[in-house]
Amino acid sequence: MKLLVFAHTPPPHHGQSYMVQLMLAGFGGDCRRKKTPSPSPHGIECYHVNARFSRGLSDVGEFQGTKIFLIFWFCLQAIWVRFRYGVTNFYYVPAPGKRVALYRDWLVMLLCRPFFKNVILHWHAAGLAKWLETATTMASRTLTYRLVRPVDLSIVLSQYNVADAQKLLSRRVCVVNNGIPDPCPDFETSVLPHRRACFAARVKALAGEPGAEAVTVQVLFLAHCTREKGLFAAAEAVLLVNRQLAARGLPLKLKLTTAGNFVTPEEEAEFARFRANPELADSLEHLGFVSGAQKIQLLRASDLFLFPTRYLGENQPVNLIEAMAFGLPIVTTRWRSLPEMLPPDYPGLVDDQDPEKIAAAIFQIFSTKSSQAARDHFTSRFTVEQHLADLAAALHRVES
Repeated sequence: MKLLVFAHTPPPHHGQSYMVQLMLAGFGGDCRRKKTPSPSPHGIECYHVNARFSRGLSDVGEFQGTKIFLIFWFCLQAIWVRFRYGVTNFYYVPAPGKRVALYRDWLVMLLCRPFFKNVILHWHAAGLAKWLETATTMASRTLTYRLVRPVDLSIVLSQYNVADAQKLLSRRVCVVNNGIPDPCPDFETSVLPHRRACFAARVKALAGEPGAEAVTVQVLFLAHCTREKGLFAAAEAVLLVNRQLAARGLPLKLKLTTAGNFVTPEEEAEFARFRANPELADSLEHLGFVSGAQKIQLLRASDLFLFPTRYLGENQPVNLIEAMAFGLPIVTTRWRSLPEMLPPDYPGLVDDQDPEKIAAAIFQIFSTKSSQAARDHFTSRFTVEQHLADLAAALHRVES
């Protein structure tokens, strides 16, 4: 099977671009750049048009005149690949609920769709169907339906995401979880004993047992640093928990480490003012963007993963998968696809970004022994091997 992959890889780095990068690597790389032919894993040959419209996170979904030129340039590449290599399957990642991104989709479909036999959409963002119905005009909805639907195959990440595919009258819909290479293969021997020791120390400190040692709980927020992603809600909740612990005289304290790039200078300045609070002097640290060994060490050293997101396009974020791989207890929101990612009746879910609700969930997750369960959930659902196998099976269905 030959597949034209019209999607970008990092930079900028986010879940969608990372998953495209993993797919290309897992299917044997870009055939346009192979010097010698080689068998393609899973029977899929990828021909990649690196449709990178944004230089950085602040550009994503924003209008820029150069993007119009880039749309035509990338579409010309796709059409050339169609005839040069005989590729008839067009793989595309549709927009989240943003007007500029939707207009981009219109142009791409208008220019490219007539040249390809099958159109495959991989829905990395969620919520487009609801956004079209509630936040756009009748003319926008009509044009979207005319240019995009029907779709030969939609690949979605969750049952919540199925509504987006159905809105565009997909002939086939397949649910395929994201998956990543195991970032913690030595979990059982080097990380799990540390998790168990920290859990036991927390329980003693929370119970106020005589002689209990002072405990600092390392809380991690790892995402783009925006209000939508929950940065400010996380910081306010940690401040609230520390106040409650101090009022009860318990030898326990939270330290929040935030890691990720700011998207807007306004939010970066607002967070700097928030950090100036004397109460946060030794309980809040910002590291900026982390990757590689630094990121792995941060996940190993943390005790709790805090991600109270309400991001419009949130679907199946890689940061939650990474947290599970390291056996981290998670506090996150009942938002879009997130509850489906976690075990049934998971105690660390909150309805919104209310700091008081987040603080209550933190106290509840403190007393839940969940490290091994989180790791098992990762290995059973979110490995890269399972992701690639399921993704390949879904793609092959379009030609069966």
